[in-house]
Amino acid sequence: MRILLAAALVLAPLFFGLGIILPLVRFETMYVFNQSPSLLGVIAALWTGGDPVLAIVVGLVSVVFPVVKLIAIAAEAVGAGHRSGLAMRVLPHLSRWSLMDVVLVALVIVAAKTGGIAQAFSQPGLWFYLGSALTAAAAHAIAGRLGKAG
Repeated sequence: MRILLAAALVLAPLFFGLGIILPLVRFETMYVFNQSPSLLGVIAALWTGGDPVLAIVVGLVSVVFPVVKLIAIAAEAVGAGHRSGLAMRVLPHLSRWSLMDVVLVALVIVAAKTGGIAQAFSQPGLWFYLGSALTAAAAHAIAGRLGKAG
């Protein structure tokens, strides 16, 4: 069980890093023009495109909250969170936002396909981002189970 926890604690941040720098989705319009933005690229485009509030919200929910969540899970796994209880207080609030980005990207893909705006195809960044969220959830569950047993 500890080897699974160790693997999850290594893979979740790795997948997260790949998920935010690799393209999330590829949009093709009229088979001539295509875009493959990464999550960081989307945030930068929002910031420079005159939507700084939206860029901050997306950055917080998509990048900052998951990083804090990964740190809290790691603290819980090594036992640092049990002394202060901080990880146990923070994790439930962060967990509510875990898959929100993946759902939003999926909705954009569906909207683009059904609206005839463009052809949309998921890219590796989306899958790594999803993998990070699922691996972090597994690490949290394993750490909680080991914490109760030990």
